[in-house]
Amino acid sequence: MVEIKNLTKLYGSHRAVDDLTITVEEGQIYGFLGPNGAGKSTTMNIMTGCLAATSGSVRINGYDILTQPKEAKKCIGYLPEQPPLYMDMTPREYLTFACGLKGIRGAKVREEIEKVAKMTQIEDHLDRLIKHLSKGYKQRVGIAQAVLGDPKLIILDEPTVGLDPKQITEIRELIRELGRGHTVILSSHILSEISSVCDKIMILRKGRLVACDTPEGLSRAMLGETTLSLTVDPCGKKLSSLSQITGVTGFDQKPSASDSGCVDLTITYSPEKDLRRDVSQAVSGLGGVILAMREVRLSLEDVFLELTDPGETGDANGAEAAPSGAETSENA
Repeated sequence: MVEIKNLTKLYGSHRAVDDLTITVEEGQIYGFLGPNGAGKSTTMNIMTGCLAATSGSVRINGYDILTQPKEAKKCIGYLPEQPPLYMDMTPREYLTFACGLKGIRGAKVREEIEKVAKMTQIEDHLDRLIKHLSKGYKQRVGIAQAVLGDPKLIILDEPTVGLDPKQITEIRELIRELGRGHTVILSSHILSEISSVCDKIMILRKGRLVACDTPEGLSRAMLGETTLSLTVDPCGKKLSSLSQITGVTGFDQKPSASDSGCVDLTITYSPEKDLRRDVSQAVSGLGGVILAMREVRLSLEDVFLELTDPGETGDANGAEAAPSGAETSENA
């Protein structure tokens, strides 16, 4: 859906985007992450044709945004961080105006407005002045404008900024719904939002792509090894043979602090293979009972900090510190 090759944007001597190459596959929700100044908004403005690149190319659904702007922009729906709303219009008037800009004419206008109003749940507010709407409904009107004409690619820059928790939840659900029929690129500073909504995450640092993977894949890649933490009732059996399971690189056992007579096991292995099933079968074969199993992985916050500000994770001598704040996912 999107092919960005060797994209560079200079402001004087400052490289806002630095030789960036990205491929966005069709039918997925991509999260765009990076600290302030990483080049996210600049990249999105170039992708949508709002800003010219210094060098490199952007193709949207096969169309070059520079040499085929009309064809490329027909494939894009864009909501900037500040929705371009006219406060003295009603949503119906504004969407009618947007239809005209997008080349939607005649009876199709009414049909499109009804469709996007239903999708964004603004049907009951179509004839109120936009300036009288809440922040959340203004965002919905902006998203309705972006999806007019059913574009293949929807780009949303900070769509939940300034919203209350209820409004954030509603917009997240709307984004998930949009992802069922469109390719979505979502920029946000709310890491939990990116993690819960997106299929893949792209992380930028100083205008360069430093990672692109699923949330789980990023965690595994940064952790290096997968760690299983188990509480087991050994039922009188010795569990040391678990260390011989193919792929296990580390094994530790100690009495459980929470369950008398039980043991806590820590098993590490390469992330290329998931050994949870093998470990479960081995414990069962020895006659033991697993009371709890947790896969330890990095949170998205840990991954983000490691990739975007690695200098802050080292000690005074420059050695790389171990990631902190690891979260666990229950698999028992």
